[in-house]
Amino acid sequence: MSDFDLDSFIPYRLAVLAGKVSREFSNHYSERFGISRAEWRVVAHLSASGPASVGEIHQRVDMDKSRVSRAATRLEKDGLLTKEEHPVDGRLVKLSLTALGEAMMLELEGVANAYQTELLARLGSDGEETFAAVERLGKAADA
Repeated sequence: MSDFDLDSFIPYRLAVLAGKVSREFSNHYSERFGISRAEWRVVAHLSASGPASVGEIHQRVDMDKSRVSRAATRLEKDGLLTKEEHPVDGRLVKLSLTALGEAMMLELEGVANAYQTELLARLGSDGEETFAAVERLGKAADA
């Protein structure tokens, strides 16, 4: 038997926790808006950053380009975003939220903020410190 303790291995615990929290949050928007986790990430990124390419979203939300592209296609079909081809390189596409997508995101912002408040409340007095620690881990991983 190994001395390695998977349950205390931080990368493993963070990955499991991230999946659980993401699934729990998806319950708040999937039923109401009919969007998937991938679609939520695309919409949230476009709302925060403005128009972006699939590659830019892929880098920011840590999701495969193919998943970003499929999510964008579904969102376009539902009238929530538009795709605009690059004038020189047809492989590049700029994604933008439509007015309908922006309206949905306005409502989703309230849902997201309420969920963030709920998560911080669950953490109790350690909430802000935990958030700061997660931020530090993210910045170190990006470096």
